[in-house]
Amino acid sequence: MDALTLFGLFAVTMMLVCYAAEDRSRWFILAFAVSCALGSAYGFLQGAWPFGLVEAIWAVVAARRWLMRRTADGV
Repeated sequence: MDALTLFGLFAVTMMLVCYAAEDRSRWFILAFAVSCALGSAYGFLQGAWPFGLVEAIWAVVAARRWLMRRTADGV
């Protein structure tokens, strides 16, 4: 297993963990956004640009959800 594959495995695993824990804290939503950005980088680095593009969109959607939740929590 090469370094790029390990990076991709890490990014996708973090996406799963953070998505499952989103109800516990708004910080997991932000961590999900970051892990989606990492997944996007992985997709582009390995040459699967459709995967990279979709993950980039998910990163923006998750970051927006984090901002909305932050505002709703009054912070």
